[in-house]
Amino acid sequence: MELNWNITKQNMIVATVLLFFAIGIYLAIQAMLFFEAEYEKNLLDEDDIVFPVPQAGADNSFKNLSLEAQAYFVWDARDQRVLATSESETQLPLASLTKLMTILIAIENSLDGDIVTIDQADLNKEGENNLAVGESWRLTDLIDFMVVVSSNDAAHSLASVRNAFSEGENEMPSRQLFLQKMNEKAEKIGMTQTYYLNESGLDATVAMSGGYGSAKDTTILLEYILREYPSLLDASAQEILTTNSDLLTHQIQNTNQIVAKLPGVIASKTGWTDLAGGNLAMAFDIGIGHNIIIVLLGSSKEGRFTDMEKLYWASIDKISRI
Repeated sequence: MELNWNITKQNMIVATVLLFFAIGIYLAIQAMLFFEAEYEKNLLDEDDIVFPVPQAGADNSFKNLSLEAQAYFVWDARDQRVLATSESETQLPLASLTKLMTILIAIENSLDGDIVTIDQADLNKEGENNLAVGESWRLTDLIDFMVVVSSNDAAHSLASVRNAFSEGENEMPSRQLFLQKMNEKAEKIGMTQTYYLNESGLDATVAMSGGYGSAKDTTILLEYILREYPSLLDASAQEILTTNSDLLTHQIQNTNQIVAKLPGVIASKTGWTDLAGGNLAMAFDIGIGHNIIIVLLGSSKEGRFTDMEKLYWASIDKISRI
């Protein structure tokens, strides 16, 4: 059987047009698939890039602060995040911020109702806080006295608290044992840049501080105290404290000049020596249970207070924008 192909010129033109039309559709579909694949690939690549979290200007809260402090650390204790930091792991003289560890060791190694009696050796320390030889204090009252007025005499007394040591350790002088416990505790709770040479933080010599640590380490310590012993530093938030030994009533003013100026203060400790300059650690409750901690080191005697105010308000600004 023969097939009779009767193909006209018009048929060839139509066929050619249809062929090119089909090829065009095919190429268009392939192009769409290619660009879709590239788009998805770009989305995957972007996941590998670390972008700053947009926080409505929060990064600017601390940007233009003019501070005297050599180092600072600002910690949101509720949300466990760093709000700001500068040289916060640098090891610097601690001055009386040392006393935060002194009170921790005293309270952890004592019994309820412990009494501490002031002797002449305690009063030979630098600084005059009107303690008297022979007056006896409840341990917790003496701690309140020490943190408010930053008493070196009281720190010396606390270092000899009678229940600080377990049996079998008596071959070592009591203050040496107390100091050993301070350094052991620092290591245990992760204060990697900190070591103590005495219980008060007084400069040991003209070239050596009584303790060294970082702003971050001091924050770790303050947070630990507030978590484990929430009321231990209550007195440090008062501008004026009246407290009693068995012999005397003491009315003392807080060494922190701004303790009544900033809202929400729950804990405070000052520090100042020739080697350290001005140090300051404070904790604030800025909302119901929303605590922040600010520690600064290496400022000046007056500059530590203005530095703290600037860091506090910058923290409030940043948190309000997050």
